[in-house]
Amino acid sequence: MNKEYLDLTSLRKAIFSLLKSINAFDELNQMGITEDQLNVVKSGVIQHFEFCYELCWKFIKRWLNMNVSPDIADGITRRGLFRLGAENKLLEDVDEWMIFHSARNQTSHTYDELVAEEVFITARKFLPYAQNLLSRLEREK
Repeated sequence: MNKEYLDLTSLRKAIFSLLKSINAFDELNQMGITEDQLNVVKSGVIQHFEFCYELCWKFIKRWLNMNVSPDIADGITRRGLFRLGAENKLLEDVDEWMIFHSARNQTSHTYDELVAEEVFITARKFLPYAQNLLSRLEREK
C-alpha cells in the first residue's frame, strides 16, 4: 500500500506544550511558590496531558488506517488500537498506554486532590511515550 502523508504539526505542538508545562512546574516548584499557585500549574499540566493523549491515539488510528488498511482501526477498543500500534512498531508497551488511557478518563475528576495528583504523576510519565510515538510516526512517513 502506498503510504500517505500524515501532518504531525498539531501533535508536535501538543507534546511541546506538555513539555513546557512540566518544565514550568519544576521551575516554579524550586522557587518555592505557594501550594495554590503550584496547583494552578499542575492543572495546566493535566490539561496538556489530556489534549496530548487524545491526539496521540487519534494519530495512531489515522496512521494505521492510512498505512496498514483503511478502516482497520475503526470500531475497535482502545486496547485493540494500542495492540495494533505495537504490532506496527508505533508503540512499545500496550499496558502503559492503557494506564495513560485510564488517567485520561480520570481527568474529569481532578477536583479530587488525590485523583489530580495521580493524573499529574501519570502525565509526567506520559511525556517520553508521546515523544517516542512522534519519533516513530516521523520515521514511518
